[in-house]
Amino acid sequence: MSNSFTVAIIGAGPGGYVTAIRLNQYGINTVVIEKERIGGVCLNWGCIPTKTLVKNAELFHEIKNSRKFGINIDNIQLDWQKVKERKNKVRDQLIRGVEYLFKKRNIPLLKQEVKEIYYKNNEIILKCVDSENNFSIICSKYLIIATGSQPKELLNIKFDNRYIMDSKDLLDIIELPKHLTIIGGGVIGCEFAAIFNNFGCKVEIVEFMPNLIQGEDKEIVDRLAQLYKRKKIKLHLNTKVEKYEQIDAKLKLNLSNGKDIITDNVLLCVGRTPYFTIDTNPEIKLHNSAIEIDDYMETNLSNIFAIGDVTGKLMLAHNASKQGLVVADVIRNREYKMQNKLDNIIYANIPRCIFSDPEIGCVGLTEEQAKEQHHNIVIGKFPFIANGKALSLDKADGFAKLIFDKDKRTLLGACFIGPMASELVAEVAILISSKISLDKMKHIVFAHPTLSETIGEAIEDLENLAIHKIC
Repeated sequence: MSNSFTVAIIGAGPGGYVTAIRLNQYGINTVVIEKERIGGVCLNWGCIPTKTLVKNAELFHEIKNSRKFGINIDNIQLDWQKVKERKNKVRDQLIRGVEYLFKKRNIPLLKQEVKEIYYKNNEIILKCVDSENNFSIICSKYLIIATGSQPKELLNIKFDNRYIMDSKDLLDIIELPKHLTIIGGGVIGCEFAAIFNNFGCKVEIVEFMPNLIQGEDKEIVDRLAQLYKRKKIKLHLNTKVEKYEQIDAKLKLNLSNGKDIITDNVLLCVGRTPYFTIDTNPEIKLHNSAIEIDDYMETNLSNIFAIGDVTGKLMLAHNASKQGLVVADVIRNREYKMQNKLDNIIYANIPRCIFSDPEIGCVGLTEEQAKEQHHNIVIGKFPFIANGKALSLDKADGFAKLIFDKDKRTLLGACFIGPMASELVAEVAILISSKISLDKMKHIVFAHPTLSETIGEAIEDLENLAIHKIC
């Protein structure tokens, strides 16, 4: 195999592997360098394994509560090892699918780690090393850095991978804990809280800030907190862990609110930080450990791009993929001397999905952001409890919320908390990206009985015309 390529990509997560396939579709010679298994955190230890657990946990919870559906089942038991086997099976099937795509497209995938990046004779040179410490050199005209992120620790709390875990550790825990304490009430913390609560574990969340999930719509996260309390998930907001100690096979946490928690395991999930440890000459410019990029993901060094979590923009798999597709178009234009106009990514219009219970889906501006950026807004809301499909599913908690610019009659943002919120938000993302006016939205007919009717009713509620809502 030649060591010279048009494009080299470091990292085979949802940013790197998607970009490689698109470049291959464009006929551009590309190599991918990945030190671990293809798929990155998303496929291996993030999005896919956790969503598989979400399904297992929801199903277990529904079966335990099946009497309300007229189904009587006794002696329900959870086989944690079988649960993990299913998680791994789903993960492996998807990874093998991506590996097959690479094989059929003849995209080289090198299991190596890049140690150095430097320029020489107008080429980008990568010095790589494999697991046996053998070095190799890769040359390319363009470079895409897609090295992702890693979980943060606290100054006084470090991972020990046994009692204090990151999300990767928790996915493969040997036994289901009777009592799990989660430090960090962000997206990851709230998702794992729902999973292990539905599995029947006692769950507590310790969050330093006054609200769960910072940066999202306050009304939405306040409702989530209410529903979690109803589920017996104990919340310690405005609270931090002052210190901890191991007592036999448990941990004792001393909280700043004066309370103590004695728990089996701790999930530490206080955010993630961009992961980039490669020596570069000249240096790639960083800001708060993230690689700085322009509107087209190019760094301060010509022909070197960065995508995904390492850019610190939005730590979402689909954002990494979209950034990579834009870079593929940039490189295609340069290689084939094309003059296609490329649109910038509007990060606010990328859907943000939280697989809590109930789910949360958001896109565009939150109510707080809309009030700051626009003079006159109007809000339409509709509760799931008034939606026939939600009631039939026994998932009627939550509501749909649309935020409009009242003067321009354009949609600024939307938030859902309720069943299938992660799917519903995609419909609204289309409306926002298409810049459709309120008057045109009112012509859309939503099928009955579906959850999507909440969108139509929320649109009508902007003018106090929702049929099934008492104003």
